[in-house]
Amino acid sequence: MKLSVEISKYPLHQDYIPFIKGFIDRLNEYDGLKVITNTLSTQIFGDYDLVMQVLNTEIKRSYEEFGKAIFVCKFLSGDLSPQ
Repeated sequence: MKLSVEISKYPLHQDYIPFIKGFIDRLNEYDGLKVITNTLSTQIFGDYDLVMQVLNTEIKRSYEEFGKAIFVCKFLSGDLSPQ
């Protein structure tokens, strides 16, 4: 099963850019994911189990390393990536 996710991260920190960039950079390191970033959000496409595993790992890591942040996510079944 394929999954499409749109995610936005809002670190509760005055110097927020490095926190967001680090999260996106780590997402791009995973094989098997298609990651598209624009100025408002990041879209992630791939196998359901892989996408959820990566999000679980990276959201937890963000909280452990940087403290409080808000994540806003939309989950849609299927691969809705632009062709």
